[in-house]
Amino acid sequence: MLGRIYQLLLKEFLQLKRDRSARYRLLVPPVIQMLLFGYAATFEVFNVATVVLDQDQTQVSRALVANFVHSSRFKLVADASARWQVQNAVESSTAQVGIVVPQGFSELLRKGQSAPLQVLLDGTNSNTALIALGYVGQIAGSFGQAYAQDLAQRTGRALGVPHVSVVMQERYWYNPNLNSRWFFVPGLIGTLTLITIVNLTAFAIVREREVGTLEQITVTPIQPIEFIIGKTLPFFLIGLLQVVIVATVGMLWFQVPFNGNPLVLLLGTCLFLLSVLAIGLLISTLCKTQQQAFASNFFVLNPMFILSGFSFPISSMPEPLQWITYLDPLRYFLVIIRGTYLKGVGIDVLWPQMAALAALGLSLFALAVLRFRKSLD
Repeated sequence: MLGRIYQLLLKEFLQLKRDRSARYRLLVPPVIQMLLFGYAATFEVFNVATVVLDQDQTQVSRALVANFVHSSRFKLVADASARWQVQNAVESSTAQVGIVVPQGFSELLRKGQSAPLQVLLDGTNSNTALIALGYVGQIAGSFGQAYAQDLAQRTGRALGVPHVSVVMQERYWYNPNLNSRWFFVPGLIGTLTLITIVNLTAFAIVREREVGTLEQITVTPIQPIEFIIGKTLPFFLIGLLQVVIVATVGMLWFQVPFNGNPLVLLLGTCLFLLSVLAIGLLISTLCKTQQQAFASNFFVLNPMFILSGFSFPISSMPEPLQWITYLDPLRYFLVIIRGTYLKGVGIDVLWPQMAALAALGLSLFALAVLRFRKSLD
């Protein structure tokens, strides 16, 4: 048995050695995609096009506008002189945010009253609009708090009363600076591995059938389980190599810390690769042509990505979809890789995800073996 598996393994690596383009596709595109997606995939919003109308024209209102202008979150594209100009800028998509400081703004602040601030948002992109609105609230709130403290200090000094204030200090665990790349880069490792390995294995048996080598294999004493292992093991090793390369790029280039145990991550990666390889082989056994395999990949990979929790919270999905996510190996691997990278948790915390991946991998692998028939039909 081991001899026959070794010969299949040798055959796959010899074929890879002869195919230079395949070696290029295995190593270069994942690294390029990691760099591109690492910069593109982020929850943070910068340089939001903004138009400002300052109707108060006081030192206080200009200081508030300066806080927005000097922030990296907003980029001033125009100074409006009338409300209709602000509205037109947002409607024409010249600006995504319009800020109107009404007349009497500074006077209300001097009296210790709440001063209104009008914000117009382009809700076409709801995600950007909500994040930008949050930034507006933070900047305006910080400005108002600083002004109130300064007013209280000046009033207290005038009346001879000491100023007392309560300051809240925020501390975020595991990601102190709330860097969204620390969240996305580990997820990209799992996502890129999923796409590459499923694509490789999905064409494995189909290519044998189209080229005609499957007919030669059927007349040998090889068993279905031996054939599946022989087709799986090379891609398993390739998957491990790719994870190491992409993870190294993520840590060195994007400075994402790794706080966990490498052996725990290795175990989780092996279980994830087992599930991913089983999915690719199952697709390969169900399809007769490479065109069918390509279409099946597209049908399977997109839902797996969306339902994994990579960027969309699973808890926000409808309950039927939440149940379906339990069949997605990427869901469990994202918990494992983010837990080991950022939290440094061990197998005592991650064992439910490990057990789920093992159960999924073994079930899918067994199904792929049962689907394989040692024939051309």
